[in-house]
Parts: sequence; structure tokens; C-alpha cells
Amino acid sequence: MPSNQNPLGALPARFRRQRLLIVGCGDVGLRVVRALQAGGTSRHGPRVLALTSSSDRAPLLRAAGVQPLAGDLDQPATLARLAGLAQRVLHLAPPPTEGAGPQAWWRDPRTEHLLQALARRTLPQALVYASTTGVYGDCGGAWIDETRGIAPGNARGQRRANAERAVRGWALHSGVRATVLRVPGIYALDREGGTPVARLRKGLPLLQANDDVYTNHIQADDLARACVAALWRGKPQRVVHASDDTEMYMADYVDLAADLCGLPRPPRISRTEAQGSLPVSLLSFMGESRRLRNRRLKTELRVQLHYPTVVQGLAGLTAD
Repeated sequence: MPSNQNPLGALPARFRRQRLLIVGCGDVGLRVVRALQAGGTSRHGPRVLALTSSSDRAPLLRAAGVQPLAGDLDQPATLARLAGLAQRVLHLAPPPTEGAGPQAWWRDPRTEHLLQALARRTLPQALVYASTTGVYGDCGGAWIDETRGIAPGNARGQRRANAERAVRGWALHSGVRATVLRVPGIYALDREGGTPVARLRKGLPLLQANDDVYTNHIQADDLARACVAALWRGKPQRVVHASDDTEMYMADYVDLAADLCGLPRPPRISRTEAQGSLPVSLLSFMGESRRLRNRRLKTELRVQLHYPTVVQGLAGLTAD
């Protein structure tokens, strides 16, 4: 049997039920499950399994209709059971942070461990990897599409860029259809930390107009639907921007949230002042400006955004 042949191929089509493995089944992963159920596929669609390193999370996954699988991407010996397990794989797990293991500042061993485990037996038909638009680095506010060369400006972006290369190279060599979704800022009213309200309560300043940067967004449920579409419709070894239509400066986005929930707009400061007063993690986001074209999302994956801009996505926001 060829390594990428469907092991269920001998059965009549009506008896087949594919399996979907979600690696990193947090908020977005659970939204993917709900999107499948809302589409009427919970009975005849894929059986969903999720890798988890926490036994405490297993009841939550089961309650969502997901079969938990014990395993840890940082411990490759625990991943043996993933080999040949699923026809489709959704990889949502982030790389390690700085200092999490040798050379973790530039590579993503978690992705490497996953690919090694999947390669041991029958390969999946499709793999979707959720990356970040941070792989582009600063684009000076320019409009860009997926053909833009990547130039990550920090270790976080570099790890993602190298993970992308690993996924696409592995897929090209093995014949698996892989899609890389480059994801910007994820938000939702019902997502923990998914709105600027916490930042507004802290009173953190924003950049003045001539120093401000364009930011990009995707509502969490729209991202989940993009993941589902990529699993079934993604083109081989394709990169897709999973981004909405918003064209907005960072300060305008936070101001919109402030106005909607009745909190004061943050003060404005210069970039020089920001470098001496704001956390490094926040400054890294303030140092990159770009606007994303999402034609492939709409025409190739055929995703119709329920929240085309943050104006629709933040409607109903309150200070609570």
C-alpha cells in the first residue's frame, strides 16, 4: 500500500468516516469542532480527536464531542499513537517560547516532532498549519499578498517561519496536501483576552498618528471556518492569509473598542516615548505595519466572512 493511501479505501464510501486530529485544541480548536457540528457534519462528518498533554482538559474535550489523546509535543516518545491515526490534521499548537529547550529561539521542535510521528505509518491526506503574519516582519504599511517574501523581525516570527518551511518541505516530499494559514490578531467577544478591554483598563498609551502601525485581524469563529475550509479545499503546499477586510491603525482599533464599551480613549505618545515606557512584548507589535490581501481565502477556500471587519466583530462589546 502506498504510504499516503487511505487505509479505509477498501470499504464502500458510505461506511467510511474519516478522522480529524487537532493538535493544540484550545479556543480555536473547539470553535472548529463547533463549526463542523453547526454544518451538520457531527454525525456523518469526521470523528474528531485532539492531542492534549493535560489530563485535566480531557473532560472538557469529551463534553465537546472530541476524543482526547494523551501526548506531549515536547516529548516525542509520547506521540507514537498519532502515526496513521487520522486522514486530516489541524496543527494549532504554538512553538515553544524563548528558552524552552536547546535552540528553541529559532526553531520549532514541536512541529518537527509532530511531522516525525505522522511519517511513521500511513500519511494523512491533508495537513493545515496555523502560522502567523509575523513571518513578514515590518512591511511599512504596504498592502501584501501571499507571494510577499518573508523577513521575520524577531525570534517568535523566525520560529514560525522555520516551522512553515518544515511543514511545506515535509509535505512536498511525502505528497501530503499541506496548507499554511498565516493568522493575524485573533479576537472575539467570548474569547479570553479577545478584545482590547483589558488593555483599556490598564490605561496603556498608544502611538500618535504619525508613528502608528496598521494591524490585521480575524474573528475567532471566522478563523475556525477558514481552518475547516483549508482541511478540505486547500491547494497543495499553499499559503493563505486568514485575515478579514479591516484596514485600520492600531490606535483606531483600540479607540473603537473604547467607544463601544464606554471607557476613555488611551493617551497618545511618540515612538521614542513608547520605547522607554511600554513592555518589550507590546513594542514588538507596534514595530510592524502591514495590510493583508485575503483573495485566496475568499476565492480558493470560498470562505464568506461572518465578520468582515472589526466593526461587525466588536458590535455589542461592553466594559464587562
